[in-house]
Amino acid sequence: MSNIAFIPTTKEELGGAQPDFILVSGDAYVDHPSFGAALIGRFLQSKGFSVALISQPGWQDGSDFESLGMPKLAFMVAAGNMDSLVNHYTSAKKPRKQDMYSPGGKAGHRPDRATIVYCNKIRQVFPGAPIIIAGIEASLRRFAHYDYWSDKVRQSILVDSGADMLIYGMAEHASLEVGKRLRNGEKLSEISGVPGTCHMKREMPEGAIEIASFDEVKTDKTAYAKAFSTQYREHDPIRGRTLAQKHGTRGYLIAEKPAMPLSRSELDELYSLEYTYKWHSKYDKDGGVPALSEIKFSITYNRGCYGECAFCALAFHQGRIVQSRSVGSVVQEAKRLMKLPDFKGYIHDIGGPTANFSKPACREQLKRGACAGKRCLSPVPCKNLEAGHTDYVNTLKAVREIPGIKKVFVRSGVRFDYALLDKNDRFIRDLCKYHVSGQLRVAPEHVSKNVLDLMGKPPCEVFDRFLQKFDGINKNLGLDQYAVAYFISSHPGSSLCDAVELALYMKKKNIRPEQVQDFYPTPGTRATCMYYTGIDPNNMKKVYVARDPEEKAMQRALLQYTVKENYALVRKALRKIDRDDLIGTHPGALVPPEGAVARGYTPFDKNKKYTDKKAKTDPKSRRGGKEAKKDGNVSPKRRHKN
Repeated sequence: MSNIAFIPTTKEELGGAQPDFILVSGDAYVDHPSFGAALIGRFLQSKGFSVALISQPGWQDGSDFESLGMPKLAFMVAAGNMDSLVNHYTSAKKPRKQDMYSPGGKAGHRPDRATIVYCNKIRQVFPGAPIIIAGIEASLRRFAHYDYWSDKVRQSILVDSGADMLIYGMAEHASLEVGKRLRNGEKLSEISGVPGTCHMKREMPEGAIEIASFDEVKTDKTAYAKAFSTQYREHDPIRGRTLAQKHGTRGYLIAEKPAMPLSRSELDELYSLEYTYKWHSKYDKDGGVPALSEIKFSITYNRGCYGECAFCALAFHQGRIVQSRSVGSVVQEAKRLMKLPDFKGYIHDIGGPTANFSKPACREQLKRGACAGKRCLSPVPCKNLEAGHTDYVNTLKAVREIPGIKKVFVRSGVRFDYALLDKNDRFIRDLCKYHVSGQLRVAPEHVSKNVLDLMGKPPCEVFDRFLQKFDGINKNLGLDQYAVAYFISSHPGSSLCDAVELALYMKKKNIRPEQVQDFYPTPGTRATCMYYTGIDPNNMKKVYVARDPEEKAMQRALLQYTVKENYALVRKALRKIDRDDLIGTHPGALVPPEGAVARGYTPFDKNKKYTDKKAKTDPKSRRGGKEAKKDGNVSPKRRHKN
């Protein structure tokens, strides 16, 4: 593994050759399959294309963009593993202090709207150069879309960037097909009909489905919601159809149907390619790239997700058809990781978007596609859903039994409602016995039925059943382990009354989150459509949205009502909805009245297992936070589900 060469980044490394593709990435170059530039670069190399990489180019002038010259076939531009604006700003639109995908974790190595900026610079240096944009920023902004940071509807990023083509979703099949056609002499601007791509045409193709134009959706929220509904419904590689959206004088954005997901053998092949599993040596002086430390000894097991949480863009990016790797493929990667000099015996994760999904939801998905307008798991599981964990359980077992492996953690999210559908408890039992060390992260997200329905999450009773089973199995095994629950404040549909309901639930269950995730309207999600339009695109019904900064602060404070600094805001929220009964020193109160703090008020019953004092010292309390982050099962990867 030490003899594996990095993807060339300089003319010297290219040996004077002109590469077929030059990848431009907003991330620092980390040669690990969890980083998009490395993955697609190695994939194209394996198919006979020569590839070079420009990582985090300076955008103030064009020198970095011209450093490798002109590619034979095309530039491929991506903002990085995250949307550049999500990377730069919190949900409160405040600048982040760090960029984990940059050398030393320092911010400022990429511009806002990196895809657009990079393309503009390439056009300045190489007028007429063929440009393909890809990655999550391009994928989720492929249609006219609401942009939270400017608080307006923007054109497709293909129009704003001036690129010739956009590849959306997981790009292997589309990149390979486009690469072959370019190598055969076709011009990029004339290529069409490739699944998983978008391009511009003056006229709408015959057979395409026209959705509301950019001019319509930027002024008419009902039109926006209907257009999003169609985009989401047609995002299927089997039954999906070509969509067309007019963008003024530029003509029509043509979005071809999604590409087919990789087969198991193709996925195995992709992850068997030679990666160094290191950041480029040029970052050694900066202390490396922090994001690698989170995933270096993690293994991607699956792709796709039919959980379809409204706030998550995975279904609109990777798709709803789940694919997973074979046991042998995962075992071989684990053995490669063991050869790295800093391996300590721990595999930090074997998972993906949802760890315990291994196969399509039902047999019909690969024949007729995922059902349009229906969800597999909510509000109740589909009768055709085939729940089972045999493949995943066998994979985990095979890796943990490799000599030299001390522990295999599961840090990716576990869909607890799916786990409960299995006919036996083997997965949950193995999870508790072998793959949890103190805490397991799960995401009920809320407890209000109205909010959960809009989120696409199961009823609170299902989460309670999971906790009961999880606790029971741990007790039977003689293990002292806890579930760390994650919740979202101010999600579309959530009012102050819903936030109070959640706070009361947390009080009852002694759940005290040190961190709460505010809803973040990222591109490409149904929840973002609801946030902007106030309409649920599934049924076109009105949805309450908390947009006032003070109300959002109140909802957040209610979820952290035990924090003294939040008392005043919680009292204000309770009085606003006439819940003064929850202000007091009685057992049912959420916060004390003014002046009670000085008299030693505590918000929890000292006779209960988790008192305030215990919560500060017991790393296994159900509250998450700093202690939880020390554990192998709580991952910063949660951030936002973009």
